[in-house]
Amino acid sequence: MGQSLERRRKKPEWPAFVDLEKFKGPDSQVYIIKDRCKECEWCIIYCPEEILETGEEINVKGYRPPVLKEGKTFDDCAECHFCELICPEFAIYVKVLEESDAEDE
Repeated sequence: MGQSLERRRKKPEWPAFVDLEKFKGPDSQVYIIKDRCKECEWCIIYCPEEILETGEEINVKGYRPPVLKEGKTFDDCAECHFCELICPEFAIYVKVLEESDAEDE
């Protein structure tokens, strides 16, 4: 019935014909609504660039939402938006910043 945690965390292979570079825009930011997260880890498992990991902070529901991996930046994000599509709680989304937004940060 249930899959072992190791099997669940096994990174799927992205098809070789998918060129993630063509999806990259000028700049992006990943936003996580921590109190919505239920630690399913789908965003972590299916991120093609592997920029997320389970955080140490516990939210109001008792779960540990994802955080950016140490040594990774938002520049590493493929901007594929798959994390926001796969999240059952709508707890994560990617916002592509406009040039004026990028200058403000």
